[in-house]
Amino acid sequence: MFHALATSTRRDILRRTIEREQSVSTLASEYEMSFAAVQKHVAVLEAANLIVKRAEGRERLVRANPEMIARARALLARYEELWRSRIARLDDLLAEPAVTDDKNDRPEERD
Repeated sequence: MFHALATSTRRDILRRTIEREQSVSTLASEYEMSFAAVQKHVAVLEAANLIVKRAEGRERLVRANPEMIARARALLARYEELWRSRIARLDDLLAEPAVTDDKNDRPEERD
């Protein structure tokens, strides 16, 4: 799923298909790349179940899969919570006063 979202073009395709269902040719007209390249991006998103493609006549219509997007969002929220708690623990550790070993801080006594 996150591999599919790693490319800005695929994220943009997903954003556009969340707003409304679109044909692959309509999507392709918005990018400075070949139709085949856009089809490959759509195929990656489809393989990750982030979009659903259906045939209507000769056109292929694409729409976002809200269930899978919700799953991705929930997973990211869990990772965010994990990292926020780790950073909070690190902040707490850094805020603690430094503990020194008294033996190492005193000059050695000589006989």
